[in-house]
Amino acid sequence: MAAEREREVLRSAEQCFSAGELLDLTYRLAWAMHARGIERGQTVTLLSGNLPAAIAARYAANLLGCRVNQLYTKLPAETQAIMVRDVETHALIIDPGHAERAAQITELAPVDTVLVLGPTALGSDLLALAAVYSAGRGDLADPFPSQARPEDVRTIRHSGGTTGHSKGICVSYGQVRPFGPELPDDPNQPPRLLVCTTIAHAAGQMTDKVLRAGGSVVLLPEFEAAAVLAAIEAERITDLFLMPPLLYQLIDHPRAELTDTSSLRRLSYGGCQASPARITDALRRLGPVLVQLYGQHEAGIISVLAAEDHDPLHPERLRSVGRIAPGYQVVIRDESGRELPAGAHGEVCVRSDTLMLGYWKQPELTAATVKDGWLHTGDVGHLDEDGFLTIVDRLKDLINTGGGHVYTSEVENLLNSHPQVRQSAVFGVLDADRVERVHAVVVPVAGSRPTAQELCALVRERRGTTHEPAHLGFAETLPLTDAGKPDKKVLRRWAEEAREAAGSGRA
Repeated sequence: MAAEREREVLRSAEQCFSAGELLDLTYRLAWAMHARGIERGQTVTLLSGNLPAAIAARYAANLLGCRVNQLYTKLPAETQAIMVRDVETHALIIDPGHAERAAQITELAPVDTVLVLGPTALGSDLLALAAVYSAGRGDLADPFPSQARPEDVRTIRHSGGTTGHSKGICVSYGQVRPFGPELPDDPNQPPRLLVCTTIAHAAGQMTDKVLRAGGSVVLLPEFEAAAVLAAIEAERITDLFLMPPLLYQLIDHPRAELTDTSSLRRLSYGGCQASPARITDALRRLGPVLVQLYGQHEAGIISVLAAEDHDPLHPERLRSVGRIAPGYQVVIRDESGRELPAGAHGEVCVRSDTLMLGYWKQPELTAATVKDGWLHTGDVGHLDEDGFLTIVDRLKDLINTGGGHVYTSEVENLLNSHPQVRQSAVFGVLDADRVERVHAVVVPVAGSRPTAQELCALVRERRGTTHEPAHLGFAETLPLTDAGKPDKKVLRRWAEEAREAAGSGRA
């Protein structure tokens, strides 16, 4: 960025930053944080919306050699406090819009320093500190020399966290993790990314990737389909990352057919199971721009289903997550650890130089997850003869009905193939006899009214009674996690509460 200081790199509704301005702000923040006693090896936790200053603050913490932990903004305060305490947070950096939440967090988990990206009654104004600190250095801040060492922990990302003790996934500064395929190096057509999901998740990694490639980033505060469509057209967006449920909302919006999306070159999706039927819908609506990414925080991007492999004439490819990414080895193992042949279902195990250092202060869990250099992903899948990987379920989501194993993705794909179904989620719930039963929640296409009977019959006819939902309900939308995944914990809890209420005569 230093060589192209005038080039626009970040834009939000309120601000626009050139490369030089972002670089200068990053240096000033680093100097100000250093002056407040923040040092290499300490943990800096960020709680912020999608703001340019929040991105600069993360880069500043990286220059200092800190461990950076970013919180999802929509988690409960109690859960956020557990995470803040767990990673031994020294400094909490927030935006002014989250000051009230930060006060709740620090009451439960006190920290040494609270810094705010603007004026509030809580903590110190980091932007003001940065401006004052750089005042004696001329118009531009002096470059801040990086304090990070390759072996230092760069990020701690929490997996889970809605219940119980979440896992802090540690990655070092020395580990280079490309977020999917490299972007084309074409100075005449630089990438322009639209960020519309939290920068604490994949959108933050996409931002880094696009800026490194000489591109620019447009920031929206959150996903709203109409706003995303308008931004794609107005800003001539080339790149976008969405979780599958958000992709479905985008193509289902009434304005999707009226919006000029011809600037899109890559719409990457991933993070949870995608429906082949809905991906086919997206291809019809958006054209051959879809790229599926499969990965985990523990490993990085493991496989890629490239745009040219999104072929509706080969639906088996759309059920897969693509070919293994360069630098990765993948094998499928059974419960005893034996490697399985092509086509056999088992746990996906991965080996790569980019595997996590481990779970933060959980050595036993780390040892149980990474064995002899192989990460046991907890995903059930299979490889075909052409090297395409298909994920059929999470081990923890696999439904054991007593009559056999049910892969939730298989039932979801069947339900989603019905012309009146927009989306579905399938999960297991224990009945009164402690036997796991298949439950499904379906989001119908607007104006449609499919019946539970016909949908259950569809599953029964295609897969048999073992896969047929014991209960099938309808909803206008599915609850999503902060990252945009269907929240099956919430769905399971609703089903269990409904069962208990029915058993007690309240429903």
